[in-house]
Amino acid sequence: MIPLRPLGVGEILEASVATLRRHWRTVLAVTVPVAVVTQIALVIVQRYLSVAQPVLHPDATPSEQLEAASAYLRASFAELAPSMLVSIAASVFVSALLTVVVSRAILGRPVTFSEAWQEASPRLPKLLLLSLALPLAAGLFSFVAMLPGLLLGDGGGAALAFLGGLAAFVVVIWLLIRFSLASPALMLERQGLLQSLKRSAKLVDGSWWRVFGITVLAQLLIGIFTMLLTIPFTAIAFALDGIEAGTGTAVSWTYLVVMAVGGVLSSALTYPIAAGVTVLLYVDQRIRREALDLELAKAAGLPGYSSTES
Repeated sequence: MIPLRPLGVGEILEASVATLRRHWRTVLAVTVPVAVVTQIALVIVQRYLSVAQPVLHPDATPSEQLEAASAYLRASFAELAPSMLVSIAASVFVSALLTVVVSRAILGRPVTFSEAWQEASPRLPKLLLLSLALPLAAGLFSFVAMLPGLLLGDGGGAALAFLGGLAAFVVVIWLLIRFSLASPALMLERQGLLQSLKRSAKLVDGSWWRVFGITVLAQLLIGIFTMLLTIPFTAIAFALDGIEAGTGTAVSWTYLVVMAVGGVLSSALTYPIAAGVTVLLYVDQRIRREALDLELAKAAGLPGYSSTES
């Protein structure tokens, strides 16, 4: 599916799409059920846990404004937490199975859903821990960086908190890219959590900007593709049952169901592309650093190479 040499940006993106096109039965058997479950959970959250933005009196005191904002943030977190957990679990499941599918596709070997599940399922608990640990660590680090400013209060504290948050944002982005290849390392090399993080850091070392650029470009293209897919469903949803944001009324079932259908379609098609980019970046870095192309050629049984797998 890929040339056995260092890959260009276009080749990584093209191969990610090719995985969906060539192995669509297996890929959609993974992504469609997960997308449906995720959207059902989001619909339930938006229907029953949706929080209206508070409307304050113009003469409200700063303490009243702060109290209202705090209450709104707590309620918003209660709304977002279930959907975030469902999304993370769905991402872990899809990433694990699609990593197996893409790795087999690189060698030109088909894989069924049951085969992908059999190979990926033992690694799911560790992958879940990895997927939870990175965002939690990033959030904790950002909070600690902003804490002095938050404790100080007033205008100077706000400025200090902003600078701390900005510095934390830069560090978090650097770390997330540095550890972005830990997931395929964990799945394909059967590494432990810490070993996977160290493996990713080693592979990204010296190529941070390249990995960052390809990751951002892929996410941008996925975002544009998702937007184009969901625009018609958004228009239909508003045409059937328009809503006014911030009114405090529950969102209608019609609106939510139409939007959920668009979400299922976009998620089912973009999950494999996102997973494919990550796996192919991992493969590309190993080709550049460890001559993985020779091992892949042997594993694929290409003429001129030993058929013995490494």
